[in-house]
Amino acid sequence: MSSPIAPIEERRLFGIGLVLAAYFLFVCLDGSAKWLGLVGIPALQVMFVRYAVHLGLAAAINLPSKGLSLLRTNSPGLELLRAGALVGSTLCNFTAVRYLPLTVTGAITFTVPLIVTALSVFILRETVGWRRWTAIAVGLFGVLIIVRPGTEVFHPATLLSLGGAVSYACYAMLTRRLAGVDSAGTQQFYGAALPTIVLAPFAIATWMWPTNALDWTVLALIGVIGFSGHQFITVAHRFAPASALAPFAYVQILFFTTISWLVFNQPPDIWLFIGAPIVMGSGLYIWLRERALARPASPITEER
Repeated sequence: MSSPIAPIEERRLFGIGLVLAAYFLFVCLDGSAKWLGLVGIPALQVMFVRYAVHLGLAAAINLPSKGLSLLRTNSPGLELLRAGALVGSTLCNFTAVRYLPLTVTGAITFTVPLIVTALSVFILRETVGWRRWTAIAVGLFGVLIIVRPGTEVFHPATLLSLGGAVSYACYAMLTRRLAGVDSAGTQQFYGAALPTIVLAPFAIATWMWPTNALDWTVLALIGVIGFSGHQFITVAHRFAPASALAPFAYVQILFFTTISWLVFNQPPDIWLFIGAPIVMGSGLYIWLRERALARPASPITEER
């Protein structure tokens, strides 16, 4: 017998608190990946541990109530593509944070809604008007201000970060395609299982053991952090509608700035303060525009 589904409750402040906690954990996830990269742990190993732990927790929570029905998918092809896009996004991001400040990779993450809107024309056959195309162009201009290509401060890893944003946008689109096709639990299982299986041989081949207790702790917790963040997001939507929660995604820039400055001694420069508001403003405009058109949207997708 399946477990009863918790009812929706109108507790918006609690929902907002949960979503803020989730976004803080997601920033900690990126910070943990950066920390492990700086101490020499290979990116593929970090990714493997992140998804293996997530898979273990997801299975432990869902299998007792859902049994083998958790593994049943009505669209294995889409599940494979979705998992592949997630792997690509994580690989690009976990590699980029080794070379770029978290504030830069975080600001580039805010281009995801812009990319999703642009790709929706080709993947979902949606219509995007000139207002949203203009917002996309303005947002990308904000990214150029932050990364300043052609100058001495530009790092090639910026292209990886942008590639990660594109991959994540594809992941978000495929998640939307799977809505109503597979359950959220099934999507989460395959989203963690397939990366774990694919990454295992590469992680084992390049495996490097942490050398101190702190590095062991960060490596052990990275999967727990990612899983917990997703769970908080899921529960938050039971207490508050997505339209109320979505704008709080941009609070992450404060978390990125704090951790980047205090942990990695990488304070933001003036260009971030100019470019990031442009990117965030473009994303918020698209969210408001799509909300006015009665299409569910959020400034950034809510899963990592």
